[in-house]
Amino acid sequence: MCKSKLYLSLLLVVGLLIVGLVEIYAQPAPDKNIQGPASAKPSFVIKNVEPQVVLYTLYRGSYDKVGPAIGKLFALVGQKQIIPRGPVSLVYLNNPMWVSSEHWLTEIRIPVDKDALKLAGTLGEMTDVKALPAMEAAAVIKPAGQADPNAIYDYLYTRIVRQGYMATDNACETFLTNGKENYAQMKSEIMVPVKKIAASKD
Repeated sequence: MCKSKLYLSLLLVVGLLIVGLVEIYAQPAPDKNIQGPASAKPSFVIKNVEPQVVLYTLYRGSYDKVGPAIGKLFALVGQKQIIPRGPVSLVYLNNPMWVSSEHWLTEIRIPVDKDALKLAGTLGEMTDVKALPAMEAAAVIKPAGQADPNAIYDYLYTRIVRQGYMATDNACETFLTNGKENYAQMKSEIMVPVKKIAASKD
């Protein structure tokens, strides 16, 4: 009986998350001219990221149309009675300046309970569960009000080099606001796995 109540509560939470995320990505593409608090230099940090298990799916296409794929992944959480452990993240697998938007590749991730590993290899061709190791990462916050994150990425990669690190994997963006806003109004953490290669120049 307690398990049934837990799963019903979980499904309700997942349903609310799906609605919020679909609304976010159903909005029109953000206005590139929006100015916000991000005109100041964002806070930069090198941090240790704990190991985690993620449910993920691969999506190809424009970022502003990713909502339905996120919704399907959250629906799978409910169907398989997986326990989510954190907010959704997008890992950008190729450079949007080098390929057209229909070929942009994104890995959508939801942190989940480690028990979900028993489902690995059973969820289809583009969707699976995997364990991510602990890592060192450079991170900055994209504040609400910033429509175009390019300046943040430039700042992040510049600071990585200045601090004597190199990027070891693709950038990941974790969304820290839920809700009802389009991308420009959302707060997120942009993070890049790194490793130390030289003494700091600061």
